[in-house]
Formats: sequence, structure tokens, C-alpha cells
Amino acid sequence: MPSPLKQVSDAAGLRAEVAAWRGAGQRIAFVPTMGNLHAGHYGLVEIARRNADRVVASIFVNPTQFGPNEDFARYPRTPAQDAEGLAAAGCDLLFLPEVDTLYPLGIGHSVRIEVPDLADVLCGAHRPGHFSGVATVVARLLNLVQPDVAIFGRKDLQQLQLIRHLVADLAFPVEIIGAPTRREPDGLALSSRNQYLDADQRARAAGLNVALRAALKAVRDGRSVAEAEALGGQRLREGGFEVDYLVLRRESRLDSLDVAWPQHPDLVALGAVRLGSTRLIDNIAMSELGD
Repeated sequence: MPSPLKQVSDAAGLRAEVAAWRGAGQRIAFVPTMGNLHAGHYGLVEIARRNADRVVASIFVNPTQFGPNEDFARYPRTPAQDAEGLAAAGCDLLFLPEVDTLYPLGIGHSVRIEVPDLADVLCGAHRPGHFSGVATVVARLLNLVQPDVAIFGRKDLQQLQLIRHLVADLAFPVEIIGAPTRREPDGLALSSRNQYLDADQRARAAGLNVALRAALKAVRDGRSVAEAEALGGQRLREGGFEVDYLVLRRESRLDSLDVAWPQHPDLVALGAVRLGSTRLIDNIAMSELGD
């Protein structure tokens, strides 16, 4: 049986627990989530456990990263189920803050963090204000938990790179670890939003992974970046996707490319698509492509 999972909802209780561990010389890892957890999230906790003595996870559906027409109200909330899974995965403490714990002066009066360059491209171009909300809540959570290491999934690569930029620029004393994307057997990246897909959409959803791989293979075989992106986009449209973007970028910068492989060994294909009302994102690095 898993050990009982401690839960706190206030900043003072959180800091008291963490201070006790730190006073005992223990290393603290942090896994921030929005809940409705799945195997991918529990994998982050397992990585956290391997890199620290104690693991803190948070569940907070952050209102500032949702646009006016996005799914904040219907985002699934399953805290009891999540707590059971976190305990089984080896989490020590679950932080379940209310909105006024993270935004004590109210959202309308809160300090906002803007991250230049990374916040307004790719998903940021299609979700204005999203990454400002992400940067703002992550900074607040890191300040409250004050971990030695924090774990974020690579599925949202743009978010991961934005957080690395934030931590470096604001000198947070925390190591950021990017965890590999966990997938279904057909290649679909695990996501809480997958449950919104109906049977037909779910059958087609793995086509995003297929198109990203096709774009990378095209570049590896000598096609230009523009040709490879066009090929991947065509595959998606033929598969019934509404395409926000399919692009090739350098992982380290996520900026536009004008040259092809192999000059940039950190080449990655990123895509964002919609099936009905469900938005899916994914990315594949050239190093993951295989034969």
C-alpha cells in the first residue's frame, strides 16, 4: 500500500512541510500539474523521486493561461483520484491551492510575467496571453515551494523552453528537468485532453505523430525545411486535422530555420492541431526518429 499523502492548501502549511525536510538536509523536487492526472504525470513524479529525497506535486487549474474561448470551465478536475495516483507514484506532499493563494491581490491586480521571443510564437501566436499566464503561475509556484529541482514534460516543448528561460533570467535556484513524452501504443502523446476525442477522432489522432515524423524524415532525406513542413501539413489536412502549425525548429531556440539538417543537430518538428473542439500538441526530435 502507498504511504499516506499529505495535503496542504495554504502557503504557510506548504512552507512548513518543506522547511522541515530542508532542515533535515533533504533535497526537494517539484512537479506542477493542472490535475486530471495520467501515466505521463505519474512518470514525472517517478523522475522527481529519482532526483530528490522528497517530492511535492501541485494541482492548480490556472485561470490566467486560458483564453476567453478556451476550456477552463470544462477542464476536468479529479483531485481525489489524482491524490491516490500521486501517492502510488511516490509523491510526499500535494499542494492544492485556491486562486487567492496564488493570486492574493486578485487576478486583475496581479503582477504578470512576460517572456520575450518565446511567448508569442507557435502556440503563443494562436493563444495570446497563454504563456504569460504560464510564466506567472510557474514563478509563483517556484517561489512558494522553493524546490531544488522541478520536472516538466517535453510534450509541451515550448513551455519547457520558456520555463528554462524564466528560471535563468530571474535566477531561480532550481534545476529544470525535461521528461520524455509518454505515448499510447499508436504514438499519440498522453494528454488530459485526449478524453475529449470521440471514437473517430481518437482513431485519427495519432496522425499528428506520423506527420511530424514524416517531416523530419523528409529533411533527413535531403528535402528543404519548407518542403518538409509543407509535406507534414498536407499529411495532417488529409487526415482531417485543422492545422495551427507544423514547423521545424532548433530545440534550443525554437526560432525559424532557413537551412536544413544536418547543420542543426537539435532539429525538432512541432505541431499543433485540432480535431473538432480538441486541440492537440506534440513534438519529435531528430534524435528520436530512429531508422
